[in-house]
Amino acid sequence: MAYKFVDNYRERGARKKLVEHLKSRGIADERVLTAIGKVPRHFFFDETFWNQAYKDIAFPIGDGQTISQPYTVAYQSELLHIVKGDKVLEIGTGSGYQTCILMELGAEVYTIERQESIYKHTIRVLPGMGYKANFFFGDGSMGIADHAPYSKIIVTAGAPFVPEILLKQLKIGGILVIPVGNEHSQTMVTVIRVNETEYERFELDTFRFVPLVGDQAW
Repeated sequence: MAYKFVDNYRERGARKKLVEHLKSRGIADERVLTAIGKVPRHFFFDETFWNQAYKDIAFPIGDGQTISQPYTVAYQSELLHIVKGDKVLEIGTGSGYQTCILMELGAEVYTIERQESIYKHTIRVLPGMGYKANFFFGDGSMGIADHAPYSKIIVTAGAPFVPEILLKQLKIGGILVIPVGNEHSQTMVTVIRVNETEYERFELDTFRFVPLVGDQAW
């Protein structure tokens, strides 16, 4: 696919409407809303489907994966409470849209993708947009221990449980956000690492993600 990084008044207007829609759904973090308003989501779509880019829907990107619904991206981003300079591990790079939002929030992002074709695609597209994350190819359910600990960890696929190996890669005071459930429905879970051995867990709303695949998942 040939990429045309064109962002005109029509797309900017569509993002503004999307931000207002997300506000109406309860997203209140102004920094998250500003990030959503900045990242050109249509760049992650074939030009044929640009008319779908600013709808609040998930959309297929190949290999059984999707670009996440904007509400879901905003919801998870809000739960992370990103502070500029946070070292964030993203499990499931996918299209790279969530990666860009994290970077707009000031995070230093380490992101890992299991699907090789999607990984190769994303490492071409994001740098072309000006987003220089730390990209890795491999089993995200195992995290990236070599670069731990992380201030925040976000999992963008549905897991059957919270992998212990990811918890161990959190800093004290760090936050993990992960959807947990079966392959059809998951509950968004936030885990805060209190100290070396203790964690606080909070269960929130219900979502539907593609399954997390790996040694510590399905």
